[in-house]
Amino acid sequence: MRIHRFFTSHPLQNGLQITLEEEPSHHINQVLRLRAGDNVALFNTDGEEYGATLTQVSKQKVTATIGELIKHEAKSNLAIHLILGISRGERMDFAIQKATELGVNHITPVLTDRCVVKLNETKSTRRQAHWRRIVINACEQSGRCRIPVVDKPVEYGSALSSIEGATTILLDHRSRFTLHQIDAPQSSLSILIGPEGGLTSNERQLAIKKGFVGVRLGPRIMRTETAPLATIAAVQTLWGDFSD
Repeated sequence: MRIHRFFTSHPLQNGLQITLEEEPSHHINQVLRLRAGDNVALFNTDGEEYGATLTQVSKQKVTATIGELIKHEAKSNLAIHLILGISRGERMDFAIQKATELGVNHITPVLTDRCVVKLNETKSTRRQAHWRRIVINACEQSGRCRIPVVDKPVEYGSALSSIEGATTILLDHRSRFTLHQIDAPQSSLSILIGPEGGLTSNERQLAIKKGFVGVRLGPRIMRTETAPLATIAAVQTLWGDFSD
């Protein structure tokens, strides 16, 4: 029987009893219709997953007693930072969900010249919270125990200026380089991918000035929601944890 997994911000330790947050409580009570005595798995940002037994399930609250450690998720030998031009609605949601499943560690949504999405401060905060929920759900479903960081949307230039100490690549179908032709990253890799319509010439030049190396993935031009998935899968195969 499948054991349902849930993220919690609480510290986890054998024998502790905790009250779960509103979102997992609602899912346990109203969606899955679990009952006191049912077993679940819980994880937080420490990279560890514990078994747990539900002790109270009601509309008011859901409590659980923490059991034995199930697994400890080691950090990947390649930390992947995705810097992604913001696209519309479901396209952005899909890219963030699948990037999480593929093992990305950090996601920075960026506002570029060709972004069709306009965000003020309030909308940016709401969108960040929405994307974080997508990331958490993707971790619950995929078996991950470490939650990727999701930044608030940031201006393009500011995003590039904040990158330090990593190999940096720009996905660009015009480039003469492929992934096989660049130096292997030591421990971290930043991947820059534009929005619908791509990056402008000035934006590409700024990225190169900041040290990004343009690379292409074959002869085809990929959509903004496809490009990050193909790139992450490729780098995980070459240098990451796909061989673990």
